[in-house]
Amino acid sequence: MTSAFSSHSELNSSALASVTFLDTEAAAKRLVHQAHHTPVMTSTQVNQQVKSQVFFKCENFQRTGSFKFRGAYNALSQLSTEQRQQGVLTYSSGNHAQAIALSSQLLGIPATIIMPADAPAVKQAATRSYGATVILYDRQTTDRETLAHQLAAEQNLTLIPPFDHPHVIAGQGTAAKELFDEVGELDLLLVCCGGGGLLSGCAIAAHALSPNCKVIGVEPKRADDATRSFYTKTLQTVHNPNTIADGARTSALGNYTFPLVLHYVSDMVTVHEIAILRTMFFLWERLKIVVEPTGALAAAALLEGVIAEPDARIGVIISGGNIDLKQARKLFTKANTPEKPERLFPLASELS
Repeated sequence: MTSAFSSHSELNSSALASVTFLDTEAAAKRLVHQAHHTPVMTSTQVNQQVKSQVFFKCENFQRTGSFKFRGAYNALSQLSTEQRQQGVLTYSSGNHAQAIALSSQLLGIPATIIMPADAPAVKQAATRSYGATVILYDRQTTDRETLAHQLAAEQNLTLIPPFDHPHVIAGQGTAAKELFDEVGELDLLLVCCGGGGLLSGCAIAAHALSPNCKVIGVEPKRADDATRSFYTKTLQTVHNPNTIADGARTSALGNYTFPLVLHYVSDMVTVHEIAILRTMFFLWERLKIVVEPTGALAAAALLEGVIAEPDARIGVIISGGNIDLKQARKLFTKANTPEKPERLFPLASELS
């Protein structure tokens, strides 16, 4: 499906002006003593394999287990006293849910989270553990954004969407800012893409701190709406994409992220389901870090040869590590099962 923005040029200008590197710098200051300065890891084996120097920015070590805490805390910390008292609401498959829940707890803000009923149990449990009220919905019968807007209006709550919000985007960009501050300029920066908040924020930071760096977004092949949007310059959508990378099951880029991706991102690529899992377990085994499927997307494009850039300095954002370890054996089996031409990977529902 495709859709065209109304007042396209005006929206582009507004979106591009809504988030700048100054906003990312301001977000970084708000996050001092709140967000973790996550580690940058390297691997001699990876460097030899891809014939480049690779720097993994490990956001799986961030609070709540993903980069999402950065944008959530940055957004909530800028709410008015009245908005804080009334509470906030969001919708998320898990990582943004946890980030909003913890940020709300830290700032004393009541939080309501709309989550799909099939969201990983570990993410549902973590969200509740931070004190948020969780409302479950059926992906097949309910549109989460419609439900969110309805509840926000009825209960006078401030809606903080998972990616399409200037303060969220600016917060996510601090991950790339930290990477560049630590390792210097890069030739390539690979970033996973769901709704485009992390990708947009990191691309803005790259543009300011490493102007010659090419930023490449990576999606699951089964959820390739952003890639199609990038190449057609028209917003493309996908309905409930069946990918193991649950953080990339968004239906489309947003009113802010779409123009930002078009302006700042150099290219978009996709990877198959089996490549995502192979890479995830490679990172587990070789880097000794727990990474979720979505968190392995950017690395998969590099390690599976979708992107080849020898003799380069390459940054890779590992976006998160929230995975139900009870599923590890089943996922490992699937990762080592020969691919069938007619079906590259089993239905995501089969892994639950």
